[in-house]
Amino acid sequence: MITSRADSGQGAYSVQAILIAEELDVELDQIKVDPGMPDKAYYNTAVGADAAPFAPTDDSFAANTTRTVLDSLMKFLGMQITGGSTTVPDSYEKLRLAGAVARETLKAAASQKTGISVSELKTVGGMVLTPDGTKISYQELASITATLDPVDEVTLRDPSTWRIVRKPHQRFDIVAKSTGTQAYGIDFKRDGMVHAMVRTNPRRGGEMISYDDTTAKAMRGVQKVLPITGGVAVVADNTWRAIQAANALEIEWGDAPYPAEMDGHWQALSDSFNDDHQDSRQRDDGDVTAAFESAEVIEAEYRAPYLAHAPLEPISAVVEVSEDRVDVWAGTQIPRVVQTNVAKLTGIDFDSVYVHVLMMGGSFGHRLEDRVVKEATEIAMQIPGIPVKLTYSREEDMTHDDTRQIAMARGRGTVKDGKVETYDLGIAMPSIYASQVGRQGLPFPGPDTQIVAGAWEQPLSIPNYRITGYRAPELAPISSWRSVGASSNGFFHDVFLDELIHAAGADAMEERLRLCWHEPSRKALEKAAEMSSWGAPLAASKGRGVAFCMSFGVAVAEVIEVTNTDDGIKLDNVWAAAEVGKVIDPIMFENMVQGGINWALGHAIMSEITYSDGMTEQENFDTFESLRMYQSPKIEVAGLENGDHVRGIGEPMVPPAAAALSNAIFAATGQRIREMPMNKFIDFV
Repeated sequence: MITSRADSGQGAYSVQAILIAEELDVELDQIKVDPGMPDKAYYNTAVGADAAPFAPTDDSFAANTTRTVLDSLMKFLGMQITGGSTTVPDSYEKLRLAGAVARETLKAAASQKTGISVSELKTVGGMVLTPDGTKISYQELASITATLDPVDEVTLRDPSTWRIVRKPHQRFDIVAKSTGTQAYGIDFKRDGMVHAMVRTNPRRGGEMISYDDTTAKAMRGVQKVLPITGGVAVVADNTWRAIQAANALEIEWGDAPYPAEMDGHWQALSDSFNDDHQDSRQRDDGDVTAAFESAEVIEAEYRAPYLAHAPLEPISAVVEVSEDRVDVWAGTQIPRVVQTNVAKLTGIDFDSVYVHVLMMGGSFGHRLEDRVVKEATEIAMQIPGIPVKLTYSREEDMTHDDTRQIAMARGRGTVKDGKVETYDLGIAMPSIYASQVGRQGLPFPGPDTQIVAGAWEQPLSIPNYRITGYRAPELAPISSWRSVGASSNGFFHDVFLDELIHAAGADAMEERLRLCWHEPSRKALEKAAEMSSWGAPLAASKGRGVAFCMSFGVAVAEVIEVTNTDDGIKLDNVWAAAEVGKVIDPIMFENMVQGGINWALGHAIMSEITYSDGMTEQENFDTFESLRMYQSPKIEVAGLENGDHVRGIGEPMVPPAAAALSNAIFAATGQRIREMPMNKFIDFV
């Protein structure tokens, strides 16, 4: 089967196979997956919905009409993209329908072959069964099936009859990954291939003033030193020599177009909290202004830093340019965009650009960018007929990453009679979309829904409730990072809510439940409370924090338990409940949830990207740390199926995790952490 959604370790190939196998009546071991060539037919039917200015809980005519229009736009653009936790929502009905159509068409072919009515035929295990028990393989029927029009009026099977969906399975890549035999993009080779490394301005967007390649050219294995847009490339006979020679280039770089030091970045955000920078106000219930005139106002400020994507597999691409054809081999989430950009660069016809999508060893949004392909193409154009493999060193990648957005939030609120009465949150960040699509040469006037994503759409009934997004000026380049705007906003929104609940003297779980009007979301909170035995006595050194966030349409409640030891905070347990409509595979679901929570906690505790003299200070994993296995808490997971819509789980577990941790630390120590990384303010074991 052609797997139109790419796999970066999230099990996308396996989940797509599960959905089609259910209706096609084949076993998973009978399916071979292949990304195939990009095609407009593989447009993502779910990715446009997140850009709609309607809450996921809004099923009004206007909301659904807008989503339909956006879906049509994605179809018109042929937007083949993997992202936004859309693989399952996009594939759930589409692939089941494809399997059912194929099954019924194969039965029609068998009917033509045997003269037996379709109604008397059955299918199982890749076979059509006749009433007398004769089995005809799908392969035997392929030639007849190819001559028939597809049977497009089919009925999808009732979930009560499912054999494969909702059952635990071994992912297609488990054996290969467990034995070290899985091939990734970094492993790809071509006969006659040369290796390249680039140097571009570490002050992102700054110019290259001059360079001296004398030393580099004289180094062993170096074949060429070539100019590329904004920098220089070294071509050598292996990757290590290309990297060493590139590091030997003497280059004078120009200044960064953004503040050289971090104080300037934070100041730009602080200065954006005004009407001139207001980007959206999609939530404005009650009368916030009047409420502030008659009650004591509680205020707090929150901060979230830039963060690198830092996938473990190094970023690479192989490009071969010939007179009338280009081949690209790369791990990418945007194959059609890659195809378009390579065609523009080379002047070769779009249909003669062949993009071969390779397995990715992590992405977290990184491979929604295609800089590595563009640079490899520029190099390959200068040595036509020779495959060029461009590989970034870890340092080149991390210091040139289009990072997670920097963000700041300011909350003001009031409480009354033990309840939260007023909630006003302003969020300032640069536009993620403007930065991202700007690198594709496109404008983005806005508003940018990601500035308030994970905040404005929360299903809470607070009498006076306002969420305002402020679009800060563009600073360092930013991009989609796992859970995008919600990655910081889930922290901002829920920690401030926790502060208000504490000021009201209410129970953190009970008040969230009281405020939540959306029944599936309430059930997620209730499940997290049940799993964690919320309200049970704790030792004096322990604390529990709860957080809730709806992002990507998924209601997620997380409870974290910590211990305040003499050496610092120890992460003990996490209980997480998520409403996704349907759990396709419980094992993959659990893995995604646990991975997302550990990912979020590690970044919340210890990770940031900072700039000095306009350059990234963190160059590798020694200075951009992540959670270690011994630090990881025990994580218990519940997937709920009470909602009407099928959702994805790749990103929604991330936004509440940092908030739940901050709230747990407060419960254990009385210290409120309002900024990440948290280890700047408190020690961790």
